[in-house]
Amino acid sequence: MRVLMLLSNSAGKGTYWRALQLARSLAKRGHVLTVLATSRERRLRFDTRPDVQAGVTLVEAPDMLWGPLRSGWDPWSVIARIGWARGRHFDLVHAFESRPVVIFPALFWQRCRNVRLILDWCDWFGRGGSVEERPNWLIRTLLRPVETFFEESFRDCANGTTVINSLLRRRAIELGVAPETIFHLPNGSNAEELRPIPRTEARRVLGWPVDVPIIGYIGAIFQRDAMLMAQAFDRVRLTEPRAQLLLVGYCNVAVEELVAAPDAVRCTGRIRYDETNRYLAACDICWLPMRDSGANRGRYPLKINDYIAVGRPVVATAVGDVADLVRRGAFGLLASDRPEELAYQTLVLLHDSGRQEIMGRRARQLAEAEFTWDQISGELERFYWQVLEGT
Repeated sequence: MRVLMLLSNSAGKGTYWRALQLARSLAKRGHVLTVLATSRERRLRFDTRPDVQAGVTLVEAPDMLWGPLRSGWDPWSVIARIGWARGRHFDLVHAFESRPVVIFPALFWQRCRNVRLILDWCDWFGRGGSVEERPNWLIRTLLRPVETFFEESFRDCANGTTVINSLLRRRAIELGVAPETIFHLPNGSNAEELRPIPRTEARRVLGWPVDVPIIGYIGAIFQRDAMLMAQAFDRVRLTEPRAQLLLVGYCNVAVEELVAAPDAVRCTGRIRYDETNRYLAACDICWLPMRDSGANRGRYPLKINDYIAVGRPVVATAVGDVADLVRRGAFGLLASDRPEELAYQTLVLLHDSGRQEIMGRRARQLAEAEFTWDQISGELERFYWQVLEGT
């Protein structure tokens, strides 16, 4: 198959990683994959380069907007992407989400080129979802109807639908998508590049003390979730004053400014992907603090797959399908979305090194048994064939 994966995300951010890992695994199965994302900088020209690691063609589309607006709304990018499509052939288009720069080129392929279209849904953006997490009320009010329109209006146009969790499956059905055309597509774990490393070894390489409790978190976070994290961390420090919070990679919220002891927060800033393993392995436990909100129930953070790949136990709030996974895999503890409860469960696990070791092994076993990208792409490949055959 020749497959085009369409994204509104900039290269290296968010859903880009979901698409890229799927593309790499499908390429290993002999298919020809092109991933089209938004360029971080280019305004007029496309940038095309091969992914040497896995034989995937990476294309970055131009965008005339800037900053956070460079996320799928630019009319020029829509036109440029449709123009780019001329003279190119694909058997199937897999569109990730449905903002303008994705859905309009995707519909062009489907209706003008008679190419089968699969529409992925991995975040709840519109009314009731992540738009409600925007701190600026004016932006929230202006974006709510726009996000909702693009998120909901095109779902029944696709030949197939992939969803990341049970809530989005239900919402797709409510919007008229036939259940038999929906495929559950979870995130995978990069179990090849992320592997368990003894905590003492990771800390020795980093030059960190081995006897300090470290709680890890990777990536971006909603503002309200950051407040929950900060409040819970302050409570952990009341009992464990040496405890440190490690923020791995880019974090969009200055959590260190929200806690009582800013010096207890370590921030790596942007790092190379190959450095992720060492930092996560240096942690005693990893955190996933989420408020019980529509935005969090409507997503499935990729970070939990990184945690289990590295073999680290997790303390998470019992929100959405993540809670079901933690219960089934028995690789961590769950708490309500109250800071005192999150802090309590964190302290329970911090003070039980034996339990940490057992849960860490279970986490890695689960990553290898069910969540490698190769396993998930194998299931997706079968779904692709079903869509192409019209069954």
